[in-house]
Amino acid sequence: MSNPGFTKTYTAQGAIAGRRFIVHGTADRHVAQAAAGGACILGVNERLDVVDGERVDVIKGGLAEIEYGGVITRGDPLTADADGKAVKADPAAGANIHIGGWAEISGAAGDFGLVNIASARIQG
Repeated sequence: MSNPGFTKTYTAQGAIAGRRFIVHGTADRHVAQAAAGGACILGVNERLDVVDGERVDVIKGGLAEIEYGGVITRGDPLTADADGKAVKADPAAGANIHIGGWAEISGAAGDFGLVNIASARIQG
């Protein structure tokens, strides 16, 4: 159950699945589905899948439903996997990791959980 605080509309650059982390596209006002935690996460796509060139609503603040890509425990910092799904951020991996927020509820891969959106960067 989402409780978005701030939503902004952009143009999709490529296909974007619903409930995935979103990053900047290569042009102004364009966004793409996150493909790992190396890029700055802007927020979470609303529930609908979109194709290249369509308008997409991105939840940039508040609580957003997101698909989990692994085991998540409430309070975990979350980043994106290769498919834009939420996974636990691991700062011990030795790289800069961008997080999209913190998990509100626990779950497993394939579950729809909640992320409290708050973008930040962790240096490993």
